[in-house]
Amino acid sequence: MPYNSVFVADLFAAQTIVVTGGGSGIGRCIAHELAHLGANVVITGRARDKLDTVVAEIIEDGGIADGFIFDIREEDAVAAGVGQILAKHGPIGGLVNNAGGQFLAKLEDISQKGWETVVRTNLTGGFLVSREVVNQCMRDTGGAIVNITADHARSMPGLGHSGAARAGMENFSKTAALEWAHYGVRVNVVAPGYIATSGLQQYPLAHKRKIQKRKSFVPSRRLSTEAEVSGAVVFLLSPAASFISGESIGVNGAVSAMTAEYALSPENKPSAQDRYPLYDGFHRSAKVDFLADGFEFDDEA
Repeated sequence: MPYNSVFVADLFAAQTIVVTGGGSGIGRCIAHELAHLGANVVITGRARDKLDTVVAEIIEDGGIADGFIFDIREEDAVAAGVGQILAKHGPIGGLVNNAGGQFLAKLEDISQKGWETVVRTNLTGGFLVSREVVNQCMRDTGGAIVNITADHARSMPGLGHSGAARAGMENFSKTAALEWAHYGVRVNVVAPGYIATSGLQQYPLAHKRKIQKRKSFVPSRRLSTEAEVSGAVVFLLSPAASFISGESIGVNGAVSAMTAEYALSPENKPSAQDRYPLYDGFHRSAKVDFLADGFEFDDEA
């Protein structure tokens, strides 16, 4: 069963598109959809086994993919990695800066090392990869860059280091959109909100309980799928967005529009399946067990 994309087949035929952090989660989904649409997908990461698994999946599904190992936080490694991709695959037409990571902690409990590690991963890494792709390729060929951030518009309690980095990435994207416009390079942002992704399985039980309750705070009364995030990314990479740059698309079910004056109540509780049917075109999506309707945690766990 192939990826069920809403976009036209061969949309990215003969184009090389790089997806950082493509070995899992949202990046894996984006890589699959781009490959389904004809792109020569290059995924990057630090774990060879994860990249190999996703590359094998894409090839099995009839797509084209390759994986490169390098740490996006290391300047020399990024420069060398981008050079190797160009040498093997030619010009890069699109870049998705998806790689990121964080850990749960209150601000007063975050060490300088922990803070700087998250900022390097979620901000510095995206800057380094973007800069190298532009300097080594896109300043001559043009292209599109999409940076994945998060719904940081108001605050991110428990993830303050990540929120600060994501906000920085959004501002970087606006500046890059201006400074690189004369190269024919577009730079935009996709900011996911509450996403049902396999990465949620790594959180401790207490946080999983909180995640399970999140849909009651979302006006659309459900979490987003990875495919819904991927769809926004594909649109921004596509010719349909050829005059869109320096913008941010939130994938959050109207959470970013919430105000203190609007409180969710039973009266405005829609049927998620009837009024806000989810789109999950990713045929290999990994379901999150504790988000299933009726799931109950073991109180003794």
